[in-house]
Order: sequence, then structure tokens, then C-alpha cells
Amino acid sequence: MSPAARLGLVKGMTIQELGWDEDCDDALRAAIEEEIDADLVEEADGAVVDAVLLWWRADDGDLVDGLVDALTDLVGGGAIWLLTPKVGRPGSVDPADIAEAAPVAGLAQTTTAPVSKDWSATRLVAPKSQG
Repeated sequence: MSPAARLGLVKGMTIQELGWDEDCDDALRAAIEEEIDADLVEEADGAVVDAVLLWWRADDGDLVDGLVDALTDLVGGGAIWLLTPKVGRPGSVDPADIAEAAPVAGLAQTTTAPVSKDWSATRLVAPKSQG
């Protein structure tokens, strides 16, 4: 199963990418674009997106703020995939930090999966009890 399919991303979805930098996994990005048959969007220009890929490193600032910002263009029921360097890699984020930041940002952590040699993905969604 491709990493993009593992993330539940399918053709026709609009996926916003935030936090890109030169250390990001270009093969993963290409696989996602191939799976959704579209380019990743940086800003949705007022349109809603089905999911957000948020590349995040330990020194990127306050994770709660980053997660709240990532919610801006996300459609109800959409997911944020928080992409962080794997434990032991430069910039890795302590899983406890993610578990602590998610509920403060109004999100629930559902799944974590390795998606490339250096990156893991954590799926964050609005809790079903909201709304």
C-alpha cells in the first residue's frame, strides 16, 4: 500500500500543504500528488480543503498554534496529517507533545504511521462529540 493510500488520500481530494521546507520528503509528496491526481495547495484562497499535510519539526514554534492555523481551510470532518521527523531524527517531536497539543487545539489523535524513511504521520481530527 502506498503511503498516500495509507493516509486515506484519494483522487479528487484537495490537500493543503503547510510547513514545507527542504528537509521534507519529496518522494512522499510526489506519491500523494499522484494518488490525488492533483497538486498540493499551499493556501486554499478561501476554498475548503479535504485534508492538511502539516510538516512540523521540534523547533518550528508552538505546536498548538500550528494546529489551530492548519484548521483554517479544513472542511468539517477533514483531517490534519501532522508529519514529524521520526524519533531520533533531527527535529523529531516527542509523541507526548503531540498528545498534549492536540486536545488544546480542539483535535483528537487517531492514528500514527510511518510514511517514509525519516517521517511519521499522525492523524488529527475534530472529536465527534463536537458539532
